Amino acid sequence: MNSEQIYIKNKTELDLMRKSGEISAQALKKVIETAGKGVNLLELEKVATDEIIRFGGESAFKTVSGYNYTTCLTVNQEVVHGIPRDIVLKKGDLISIDLGTVYKGWFTDTAWSICVGGGTNNFLEVGEKALWNAIDKAKEGNFIGDISEAIQTTVEGAGFRVIRSLIGHGVGKKLHEAPEVPGIGKAGTGVKLKMGMTLAIEVIYTESTSEVVLAEDNWTLTSANGSLGGLFEMSVIVGKERAEVITDWRSIN
Repeated sequence: MNSEQIYIKNKTELDLMRKSGEISAQALKKVIETAGKGVNLLELEKVATDEIIRFGGESAFKTVSGYNYTTCLTVNQEVVHGIPRDIVLKKGDLISIDLGTVYKGWFTDTAWSICVGGGTNNFLEVGEKALWNAIDKAKEGNFIGDISEAIQTTVEGAGFRVIRSLIGHGVGKKLHEAPEVPGIGKAGTGVKLKMGMTLAIEVIYTESTSEVVLAEDNWTLTSANGSLGGLFEMSVIVGKERAEVITDWRSIN
């Protein structure tokens, strides 16, 4: 990814990405609303697929070689890339919902973690705070390292751990494009941000380890020590004064 040229989108392309982001947000909101006690992960996969299609999009994740699902769903100690399976949610489970849309050739990517049955806890509050702190840095003249440092200092300052091997990324003509957006780093370093860049900023973390292990399904990544995993992600457009968040499910009526 580092060797790729970073593509700055024009107004027409950004408008298509905004539409893609709106579809992703609609789907994520619906899945969050559906993810309750007694619900099967396969039901959530169907909800996401149906919503993306209903709003005129297609599944971004199905464009990944070998992956045949609209969502990645991870529960409790799982961190990312969980295949939708025949698992029924219980009250108190932590579930992370990750999905993406391709609309007229333009991709967006978004994710959110929740407690099944409602409520929140410090672990989730810190992850969400890290996401918004990072997004605040996604403006022209700043650097990728500013985003990375915001994630790391927020998460690890609260006593949790950022996963070192998993990162955010550029998004647009492809689901994953340049530049890489690590969850750890130093302010003032890395790629300089310009208006029109589009990024998928991700907070990928656990309660107490920076390492993950691959499950037998060859997709699901689980915390190395069995501690809870969390995931918060938004696709954004780098702006002059502030980032424009284009996948914010909370703004959907």
